Amino acid sequence: MFRASNRVLLRKLCENSIFHKRWIAVWAPCNQPQKVVPGYSSLWFKGSYANQFPPLVNSLPGIRLPPCLPHYLERFPTRITKLSNGLKIASEDSPGPAACVGLFVDSGSIYEGEKSQGVTHLLERMSFKSTKNRNHCRIMHDIEATGANVGASASREQMAYSYDTIKTFLPEAVELLVDCIRNPLFLDSELKEQVAKGKAEIEAMSSNPQQFLLESLHLTGYSEPLLNDLRSGYPKVVPKTDYVGGDFRHRVNSEKTHVSLAFEVPGGWHQDKDATALTVLQALMGGGGSFSSGGPGKGMHSRLYLRVLNKYPEVETFSAFSSVYNDSGLFGIHLTTESDFVEKAVEVAIDELIAVATPGQVTELELQRAKNSIKSAILINLESRTIVTEDIGRQILTYGCRKPVEHFLIAVDELTLSDLGRLVHKILSSPLTMGSWGDVDRVPSYASVSKHFHAAN
Repeated sequence: MFRASNRVLLRKLCENSIFHKRWIAVWAPCNQPQKVVPGYSSLWFKGSYANQFPPLVNSLPGIRLPPCLPHYLERFPTRITKLSNGLKIASEDSPGPAACVGLFVDSGSIYEGEKSQGVTHLLERMSFKSTKNRNHCRIMHDIEATGANVGASASREQMAYSYDTIKTFLPEAVELLVDCIRNPLFLDSELKEQVAKGKAEIEAMSSNPQQFLLESLHLTGYSEPLLNDLRSGYPKVVPKTDYVGGDFRHRVNSEKTHVSLAFEVPGGWHQDKDATALTVLQALMGGGGSFSSGGPGKGMHSRLYLRVLNKYPEVETFSAFSSVYNDSGLFGIHLTTESDFVEKAVEVAIDELIAVATPGQVTELELQRAKNSIKSAILINLESRTIVTEDIGRQILTYGCRKPVEHFLIAVDELTLSDLGRLVHKILSSPLTMGSWGDVDRVPSYASVSKHFHAAN
């Protein structure tokens, strides 16, 4: 920045200069209008760029701008074709040079028997391994040659395989994807390698209390008798599991104790309105770790962060979680604290769960913030081709069709505090599932915790 004396000196030096008018235009004081004298070319540009400076506030002469895009553009429709064997093919056009193709199977760990425990996870790990037509190295070469990203995931009820690449290579992508799924060899060497890695994952999970407790909650909360009464072969009816609740405790010599309190979400994804409300509830309660850094999406303005983590320095983590399936699910709070504070921390968790079910305890501002957060997350996720492909496949397996994104956004917008309270009340009316890891002797008994929720209902 030039001082006033410097500007005066500059003007005196340039009074008889051919650049006088240009410098006045550039260095005019801020409190005076800055006008450009026509007929003078730029001091720095030469040749074809030596044009006059037109004012930017006026339209360019002789230039007609195209009409603006409308505020809303309709998404490309999802076309669904059903083959004679029952296979459904869903396709949706997308702009840009890339595309993603996926294959989704209505099968998962829920179909495992006593002799097939863990086979779903092993199938996930064996994806894109040697087939009758290609060895593993050839598959990797073909994937790299198309500049693709591939992936596989297995859950309780569904399996998904995806191939993301340039549209030019879609025929090759479909052929390779089908080959990997229909013609696997399951070579002994590849199986042994993946079994060893799977065992290492299980051992590593034992040292991750939060993940360990989440798995334990499912084993404790649902009566899964390992399907011993099922005949061999693919079952025609989806096995039924009943939610019963229960208590699981894993004693470990540790200064920290982890506790999870969970309840059933009846209806699961098939009750899509309640499932959508559940995602808002989780965002509203939020939570996280006591050492979370700032920034958008960290949940530092959620209820559990403001009301618990900011108030009790003894609490290390305190967050809401949910796992939703077709007909059921789990929702609850996971906490980590010093062992001598665990009893108080459990009381706080009980109070926070009961509070969101009590009329007047949640404000409209909190609800609106959570709703905005969920809508933002939905729209951001749908900018990913892989996520859109997965959304199409999983919706067709769950609902038999693909519901437009507006359906879920409207469900979020229409959610009221009364709706949220009714959902939480319904969830807390189910039996408690409780899991703990660490100094479990200091954790309150299952009966004493459960009675608080019975009294609230």
